[in-house]
Amino acid sequence: MEAFINAPAAAAPHAGEYLLASTPDDPSVVLGTPIFTTEQRNEGFWAAPPIPPLWKPGTRLRLAGPLGQGFSLPGGIQRLGLAALGETTARLRPVIDQFAASQTGMTLFTDLPLPQIPSSLEAYPLASLVEALDWPDFMVMDVPSERLPELRGLLHLPDRADLPCPAQVLVTMPMPCAGLARCGACAIPSRRGWKLVCEDGPVFDLRQLKW
Repeated sequence: MEAFINAPAAAAPHAGEYLLASTPDDPSVVLGTPIFTTEQRNEGFWAAPPIPPLWKPGTRLRLAGPLGQGFSLPGGIQRLGLAALGETTARLRPVIDQFAASQTGMTLFTDLPLPQIPSSLEAYPLASLVEALDWPDFMVMDVPSERLPELRGLLHLPDRADLPCPAQVLVTMPMPCAGLARCGACAIPSRRGWKLVCEDGPVFDLRQLKW
């Protein structure tokens, strides 16, 4: 389920960043909910699922952010690969929209149901990425933290091997301290110690992480 958030345009997070949303109408909810944008509008933005089931049309929200580190793609990309291994492709939509009007070739690899996508985007099952690893010159991925250790096996890469191209990965996982970077529950291993998804991420250079 998606939700439309009526908010000033400046409040909308960029691709990969997140907002911490809480409702003052439900004091029983102690922690906020991290929400990502999927599509921006002048009067607000569509938030990517999952959305708390208690949120209904008209629910008042308190928004903090944008928070975290989002996608920062270099210029000159000719062939952009995208892969979604989580529960939705929606968090990658802002990147797709960014390149939709350009001459960049885009291919999405996922086993998830596809939303309405631009004609410039091709889509294939995730297994197809194994044979297409040498096609993109840049990869953008959405991967739950628990699936990072599976990634090398899914792509049939040898131990310690990296992707043939640079890649940025949006790592999703619970962030119990609501982005304050104090509890350490969202820590993931990197090649230079531990990183916190809520603060150092949620988008990382894949080559910086241990996977």
